Amino acid sequence: MLNSEIADRLKTFLTASEFPQRGAVFTDLDGTAVHEEGGRVYIPQAVELGLREIYGMGRPIVLNSLRFPLSVLRTFGAEWFRISNAAIPCVTLNGSLMGYLNQDDDGELGFAEISAAPLNAEEIDAVIDKISLLVQAKIDEILLFYYPRDWRLGEVIWTPLGSNIAATQSKYPSASLVTAVHLEKLRARLHAEDICMIFMLVDVPEDQRMAYQHTQRSNFITHEGVDKLSGAKTMADHLEINLEDSIGAGDTEMDRFLNAVGLAVIVGVRELTFAGRKDTLRLPDSSAFGDLLFSTSALLAQRA
Repeated sequence: MLNSEIADRLKTFLTASEFPQRGAVFTDLDGTAVHEEGGRVYIPQAVELGLREIYGMGRPIVLNSLRFPLSVLRTFGAEWFRISNAAIPCVTLNGSLMGYLNQDDDGELGFAEISAAPLNAEEIDAVIDKISLLVQAKIDEILLFYYPRDWRLGEVIWTPLGSNIAATQSKYPSASLVTAVHLEKLRARLHAEDICMIFMLVDVPEDQRMAYQHTQRSNFITHEGVDKLSGAKTMADHLEINLEDSIGAGDTEMDRFLNAVGLAVIVGVRELTFAGRKDTLRLPDSSAFGDLLFSTSALLAQRA
């Protein structure tokens, strides 16, 4: 159960807001609402119970994640769908691809896009040009992950060395394809289709990066101005809800949507500086977040 201080502040937010009429829950996934253990990604029991209560109230729950749709579907998508028993609004790929996880007449889960913000040609070229400089400097410890707008294509990984393909595929089994085509052919491929997000991983110590030392070890690239905050705003408009009457939960510095919701919930131990418009709560783990969702329903039931 929530401690008395957190419960009182939650009650104050619910009293002052229009959450039952105009609010929703926006939640990050990994580390916030789902866990990974022994290669299995799952929804903790406390979170499942809390989700069921929010769904029972008829309020939307929006998944706001770096994950790509196929990853959600292949891991805990079926489990979450059993809880919701309805299409699930999702902000994926750091705000660049939005839609619904849904189920067809044959019971197959899929993704239906409602909005996308692909990278433009200049943004793609900037990434490829940076990688070209690293390759010229004989830095081969590079992986480029890219995510097409066509969700069915999943995750594609490029490595500069053909000899690295098997090891990369083994290390990242979520990838639909690992390739080592020439860099200019990769550039042409990226220009030929809509790419929503690129993730560049440079696995080399900083002291070996020479003139390229300002290249980050990892970097998520989306279209300018696109992130979890912009995605949350787009989804809120689509659902006709108000972010200031909503609850948001996250656990990393990428969860910028926490600055826009009424009640921000920071899960875990990171010293994040996000602040909700009306209040900001800090919870130790996802189980406590599940308790907060359950308590939200209980508090509102007392008012009814």
